[in-house]
Amino acid sequence: MPAEKQDRLSPARLEAFSDGVIAVIITIMVLGIHVPDKEINDMEALRQGLPILLVYLLSFIQTGIYWVNHHYLVDDLDKVTHGILWSNLALLFALSLIPAATDWVAIRGISGFSIALYGAVCAFPSFPWMVLSLLIQRQSGAPPASGIVKQFASFGLCVTSIPMAFVSRWIALGLIGTVAVIWLLPPRKIVLMTSEMGVNKSPDPGH
Repeated sequence: MPAEKQDRLSPARLEAFSDGVIAVIITIMVLGIHVPDKEINDMEALRQGLPILLVYLLSFIQTGIYWVNHHYLVDDLDKVTHGILWSNLALLFALSLIPAATDWVAIRGISGFSIALYGAVCAFPSFPWMVLSLLIQRQSGAPPASGIVKQFASFGLCVTSIPMAFVSRWIALGLIGTVAVIWLLPPRKIVLMTSEMGVNKSPDPGH
């Protein structure tokens, strides 16, 4: 294959496009936060708005987790394939629904249905993520930084939050929040890589 053709299949465009879309998703969520009416005093407005701000924070973290781990995932790629491009687009589509679900909660309130819908939207990106992870692993030959156990565990928690929302809205949100905690912990592969980089950059004590 000519060198020019190989350059065109570089993952650089995929990563740049994904970064841009995720940045827009986060920006849309921020624009969805509205200041309460003047008729409500400040403390009451804060009390009423705090649960919604919590959901916005959760959405921001969820989106950020995908961005961070997408960086780890694409870092293993030397070139992209047709399947990788389309599964990446499917992931971005799933992530683009998070602002809509967040706004639904903000407008309709924290009800059983709105939190169930929010949990379903949080679970949805797991499908294209697993496909993308599998395709990149097959292409690069390197195992993903985040293990399959963590992926299935987070998917299971989000799915469980859907029926749980009709029993307890706050437990359902707690399950989704647990997913955020799980993914905030750095993968073992990344910890080892950064440790090795630190050792390699340390000055030689013999000099």
